[in-house]
Amino acid sequence: MPVCPALAQDYTLGEGDVLEIKVYENDDLATVARVSSSGTIRVPLVGEINVKGMSVSQVSQKIESLLADGFLVDPQVDVFIKEHRSKQAIILGQIRNPGQYELRGEITFLEFISKAGGLTSDAGSTAIIKRVNTKEDQKDKLVIDLEKLIKKGDTSLNISIRDNDSIYISKAKTYYVSGEVKKPDSYKYEPDVTVIKAITKAGGFSKIAAKGKVRIIRTVDGEKRIFEQVNMDKPVLPDDVIVVPESLW
Repeated sequence: MPVCPALAQDYTLGEGDVLEIKVYENDDLATVARVSSSGTIRVPLVGEINVKGMSVSQVSQKIESLLADGFLVDPQVDVFIKEHRSKQAIILGQIRNPGQYELRGEITFLEFISKAGGLTSDAGSTAIIKRVNTKEDQKDKLVIDLEKLIKKGDTSLNISIRDNDSIYISKAKTYYVSGEVKKPDSYKYEPDVTVIKAITKAGGFSKIAAKGKVRIIRTVDGEKRIFEQVNMDKPVLPDDVIVVPESLW
């Protein structure tokens, strides 16, 4: 299906794209050309030209320039995308439907997340995008702060997804609350969580909880340490285990 030219002028051409080329008042020069693996197309009169990495408007200008060089007076050339090549991006990690998806036209990060079914409940606060850098022949690493983008509405982070992007949604860090609380379990870590907030999230103390003897089991420099009778305002760290013991009387 042809793509509206107004939406396609900034599209970067690549192998497999099919172009429809028309020259004003020269119907005999109209042609359909597919971009080859070497990034070239063939155009009547001017022959083979390299369009790799060029936009649609740049190709139009280039053909006009070549036709004006001894063939036509003030040529006017229109170039349309008749058929897109298959552009794809992959998304993995904490996403409901991980996998590879076809990109049809411009799509933002949030639109792509929606296309893949949305984030899981275990999604963390960052997304990593590995992107091919054609200029330096390497992959760039982009980090998206999901807290700023989704919760705080920083739309500057809602970047466009490109061909061959690899997106990974991190898993949330967790902490654990065990012992005499109503809902002992693992919980999603948040930067401002304290011991009392963690216990509240776990349903609060049970009737037989020893409220003054709460301890934290924490890994420090690879070794487990136990902090006894912790203050209720003490910050909780990822992977902490908060233990609420039973009162003996």
